[in-house]
Amino acid sequence: MKFKVLSLMLCFSSLLSLAQEKIKYSKEDVKKMEMYLFNEGFSGPSSKKISTVVLKDGAIHKGYCKDIDTKKGQIYAISLKDSVTKKEETFKAEDVKEMYVFPSNFEKGMKVNKYMTNIRNIGTKKLDKSTTNEHIHFVNQTVSLKNKKDDKEFLMQVINPDFDSVIAVYHDPVAKETSGFGVGGMQLGGGVTKSFYIKKGDKVIWLHKDDFEDNYDFLFGDNAEFMKKYPKNSTDWGYLSFLINEYTQMSS
Repeated sequence: MKFKVLSLMLCFSSLLSLAQEKIKYSKEDVKKMEMYLFNEGFSGPSSKKISTVVLKDGAIHKGYCKDIDTKKGQIYAISLKDSVTKKEETFKAEDVKEMYVFPSNFEKGMKVNKYMTNIRNIGTKKLDKSTTNEHIHFVNQTVSLKNKKDDKEFLMQVINPDFDSVIAVYHDPVAKETSGFGVGGMQLGGGVTKSFYIKKGDKVIWLHKDDFEDNYDFLFGDNAEFMKKYPKNSTDWGYLSFLINEYTQMSS
């Protein structure tokens, strides 16, 4: 009897060990997984290019952004000077369905400077995402800021528009980055964004890198094939954009 119990315990221990064994990816795979596929997050629109605001009632307004009302980085309201009538109007976030704006040249310049002075950025990001001449897309979402505040409607920038059909990722304007160290005016390491807002189904959460493992099943757990290929103990926060893109493709 003792022998059978011992055998069962050893068998269970072996199975547990196998289940917890990390997958070792090749250097080529890791390099691919570290590529940053999200668009750059921009804080404010250009006042020199025409923005488009689509209201919940279907009305479309085009004009030059004159002012934005923000709190903790999130947009509460936006003021436009109509491109035809020259009339200035202010639209509250809760009345806006979505908007399309262009990032300012000043902010793009700041992004380029940041890109060029970080060795890791050069290896994992595409410069054209910082210098884009395309519009950036904001959508109305009801969220709890940092999962602590009362739910409220904000205009949030979608940063994975090319693969947001299952999981949408929104820019966190006050997100911090991992630290590195500087040598000769260049930063080595660091520069990884620590938080985003994530929407899957009807649920929107603020996801911080420290909570990544705890939310891994929420993000990917309903796809057994994906979980087998990318188990939580073998992945890293720095792979997030790759993982969401891969999960989206494997869930199609």
